Amino acid sequence: MRIGLYFGSFNPIHNGHCIIANHMLAFTTLQQVWFVISPQNPFKPSAGLLNEYDRLHLVKLAIEGTEGLKASDIEFQLSRPSYTIDTLTYLSEKFPRHTFSIIMGSDGYQNIERWKNAAVLLDRYDIYVYERPGFPVTSPFPRTTMVKAPMLDISATHIREMIKSGKDIRFLVPDRVREDIERNGYYQ
Repeated sequence: MRIGLYFGSFNPIHNGHCIIANHMLAFTTLQQVWFVISPQNPFKPSAGLLNEYDRLHLVKLAIEGTEGLKASDIEFQLSRPSYTIDTLTYLSEKFPRHTFSIIMGSDGYQNIERWKNAAVLLDRYDIYVYERPGFPVTSPFPRTTMVKAPMLDISATHIREMIKSGKDIRFLVPDRVREDIERNGYYQ
């Protein structure tokens, strides 16, 4: 099975994430997309992150009942901070019948050469890149597929700021995610 790994903090997951994942299923050869919730991104401070199990729960709420989408807590079991190459190596060994690829935005792709074992990553794994506003990709690496996906300028940072200031996040996150955030007082 061809599986695309969509890494992120998902703090919180929002409609932009869901649209990208669904678009990858519909317009690439990927058969599944796994949302890989990162407990700690090596390039971002962990302050302000909702508990990883709460973020996992929100991702599950967002994609429940959607065939081909899965929430993965695989990085919860690995050493921290989470490095993509370590996760890919672990998954490739654990599931040798599957082929794993990376799904990412063009903003992160522009920094991929700074990632741990970037040369190995770029040599062994396919990468599906969707363009983010303000981050064009002019010369992609081999094994990279540029995917024309809907351009949405939605950020989890902005959503968290809206919640803190008491603004309505309806239409930015799936309804079940919004309800759970409100019920539990997340990000206030």
